[in-house]
Amino acid sequence: MAKLYFRYGAMNSGKSTALLQAAYNYEERGQRVLLAKPAIDTKGASQIESRLGMTREVDFLIGTDDDARELFLRERARVRSEAADELLPAEPRDVACLLVDEAQFLTTEQIDDLFRIAVLEGIPVMAYGIRNDFRTHAFPGSARLLAIAHSLEELKTICRCGRKAVFNGRLVDGRFVFSGDQVAIDGAEVTYESLCGNCYLEESGGALD
Repeated sequence: MAKLYFRYGAMNSGKSTALLQAAYNYEERGQRVLLAKPAIDTKGASQIESRLGMTREVDFLIGTDDDARELFLRERARVRSEAADELLPAEPRDVACLLVDEAQFLTTEQIDDLFRIAVLEGIPVMAYGIRNDFRTHAFPGSARLLAIAHSLEELKTICRCGRKAVFNGRLVDGRFVFSGDQVAIDGAEVTYESLCGNCYLEESGGALD
């Protein structure tokens, strides 16, 4: 049975790099993959961007109100149609895996769609994202993935002090902030720093909310 995988980590833990590497590994073996990400993640527009400089266009974006399974089925039909047009031998080539970046931004219903893709369509789904926001609250998509994914894998990174980083500190104009909207895509004014528990408490004055 195909599975839903959740590979999570703090900021700068190499999630997008790992996703792009997974896609490369499939394609090196002649397999077809589909890449997707939430439309709310405006960084990189319709591309997945690794902090190491690698980029790749996604096959589809998932809007807040979209049915993720329906979007997948449409793209899967496209892949099959293209394979049939190429007159490939035997059965048309199918999608081997769906890879989803920034999965924390998906709704709980869309995470359920990913689960159905794995179980009902028989296609492995690898979702990559972070667990918690800058106030240490779980993103709805991540909370649902932690509850229903068949496999959980933590991608590790380190804090500035050398300890394992588990939190994501938000900086606005270079200063840590602990209030604001849950979603603020990093850019010119907003950036993030991965922190261990000790350094997070030091910056927040001991608060975890």
